[in-house]
Amino acid sequence: MRHLIRLFFILSILILLFGSKLYSQRIQGAVIGGFNLSQVDGDEIFGFTNFGLNAGLGAVVPLSKNFSFSIETLYSQKGSTQNKQYSETDSLGNELNGAYKLNLDYLEVPILVHYNDRDILMAGLGFSYGRLVSVKEYEHTRKIETTTLNGGPYDRNDFSVVADLRFRVLKKFPRFKANIRYTYSIAKIRTRDFYNTRGEYVSTRDQFNNILSFRLIYMFNEKPPVADTKNNDSGF
Repeated sequence: MRHLIRLFFILSILILLFGSKLYSQRIQGAVIGGFNLSQVDGDEIFGFTNFGLNAGLGAVVPLSKNFSFSIETLYSQKGSTQNKQYSETDSLGNELNGAYKLNLDYLEVPILVHYNDRDILMAGLGFSYGRLVSVKEYEHTRKIETTTLNGGPYDRNDFSVVADLRFRVLKKFPRFKANIRYTYSIAKIRTRDFYNTRGEYVSTRDQFNNILSFRLIYMFNEKPPVADTKNNDSGF
């Protein structure tokens, strides 16, 4: 765990150095902040109801006029949430209410290739590797003590495909980009058996992270758009 956190901070420092020192090579830096709306496909809970942080640093390397490559280091909170659905009692007197909460915290490294449309809109595709650093699971408002970071049942590694769309927020502030991102696990994070309230087996399902992210990105060492450069004298 300590080695993973150390690697995360080393990557973050390198990104900052690339973004601030290598201007002549046009390597750009990014500061990223926003949130995730997430669900876990295969947990029999539906909807992007879990809210979590998505924040970190990034570097963008232009490959040509319209294409660029990016790498990020992120802290990303995922999981699943369901409020109480009913009220029953089992044979031991424990409340059964259908409430569920899963918190999965990852350190992630997404790598994407982007297409730049006139410095206004960027669309990207890529992959992400996430390492689980914290997990907590609750059923019927009670913590599941057997769900642990090292003991399972959730895989410590999360491999995902990423689709990314970012666009300039305001013409006068071209360094700020609004970002919408979709991330989906391409390898299962868990296989789970499901039982009804009577303890009878129902089904077995593989589970996958399913994430919508909404973020604000501040770019530095980014060349101003050509159109904006020409309009500098007119106040834009």
